[in-house]
Amino acid sequence: MAFEDEWATARDAARTEGTGTRLNGVPDDHGRRGPGADLSVRQDHLGAIGHAAYGLHGRLAKDGNHARDDSSLAAGLLTAHHFHTGAVLGNVVETWDLQLRTLLDAVGHISNHLDHSVSSHAKDDAEIGTSLAVSKISEYFE
Repeated sequence: MAFEDEWATARDAARTEGTGTRLNGVPDDHGRRGPGADLSVRQDHLGAIGHAAYGLHGRLAKDGNHARDDSSLAAGLLTAHHFHTGAVLGNVVETWDLQLRTLLDAVGHISNHLDHSVSSHAKDDAEIGTSLAVSKISEYFE
């Protein structure tokens, strides 16, 4: 049976059962959240995640390259002795390097962004606290 046929059968069955077909959505939670509830996170959680990302970045930068030199040497020697696996191993080393750099960039971005978010939100909280205190003092001068 082709994919399209299977999909149509599943869709029709869902419609018959009244469950509907819903793609790229979140299932209803049947009122478990209050109205207007939204995602929330505490500053210490952001800081902990940012710190973990920073630690992961350091370990990846250090440990992600252990096999590079030996693998490159092996690829060169295998290629020099006319083994086809030498070129394949060389391709694996290049792909690993590309993927490692991509992962390091992503983890670094997460770490930097969360560090910035924590400091930015702390600054915003301090400014809001100051403005509230000033507005309360202003009441006494009126």
